[in-house]
Amino acid sequence: MSSHISSPALQAVVDELVPELRAKASCEQIGLSAQSFSEILLEVGSKYSASASAGELRTFFLSLRVDELALARACAAGNNSAWEIFLTRFREKLYLAALRIAREDSAARDLADTLYADLYGISTRDGQRVSKLASYTGRGSLEGWLRTVLAQEYVNRYRRTKRLVSLEEESEEGLQFAAPEAQPSVSADTRVEQATDEVLAHLSPEDRAVLAAYYLDGRTLAEIARMLGVHESTISRKLDKLAKSLRKQILAGLARRGMSRRQAEEAIEVDVRDLKVDIRRSLAQDSPPDSFSKKTVEARVREGEG
Repeated sequence: MSSHISSPALQAVVDELVPELRAKASCEQIGLSAQSFSEILLEVGSKYSASASAGELRTFFLSLRVDELALARACAAGNNSAWEIFLTRFREKLYLAALRIAREDSAARDLADTLYADLYGISTRDGQRVSKLASYTGRGSLEGWLRTVLAQEYVNRYRRTKRLVSLEEESEEGLQFAAPEAQPSVSADTRVEQATDEVLAHLSPEDRAVLAAYYLDGRTLAEIARMLGVHESTISRKLDKLAKSLRKQILAGLARRGMSRRQAEEAIEVDVRDLKVDIRRSLAQDSPPDSFSKKTVEARVREGEG
């Protein structure tokens, strides 16, 4: 467990609530010590509510799905008992979700198996197992979070396959890949880059998955809805809310950097490709997308992880 600095108020609230929340999460059953559980709560709290009042912190922690948070983090730590509980509870659901996305049995099983490997943590970093479950925070349902991660993996595969097929087909047709002529670049105000980067850095996993699929890959609302197991209208509303919220957040960030309202509104009309901020990485962290259209990035709202 990595160490982190917590505020005295946050530490006090966690110390107060650990006994209650640890019992609620059945930590004894999955071998999660009080110290480990306390560190998990401090990590989650410092990320989302470090500047909140003591009352707000209590409300925040009591709203968490601590049973699923404890289970996910115990699995990430390599606890076999927790992993058995996880597979019993989610294996069939993950396969069905993968089948809805891939629409073919063997592809669905391959997709689910890849996710299991990422969740279990077969890779290492600095000698430590790396599990995707370590990024689950308990703010939404674990099942919903897993569907989002599964959809992201499917989108990543789609991008890789699309790139390979496209290059192969064009090569077979005898196309020559000449270097594009250099175009004069338009200098964007660095404050736009800073404000945009600041907002994109706080996107939730589900927001990244939806935005990457829609804006980076050109997926339809129906395709995204099918991947996440929700209605098409839900995705439409989510994208609209994301766009309005991020535009508001970027404008606020520009105002903090000294721009007037009119200057800020004119500044955000800049073509995304003129920005130096790595929008692709921010929206699709684990794998780079193929392209980004000339849409102004105007999104950032959190609707939960599930």
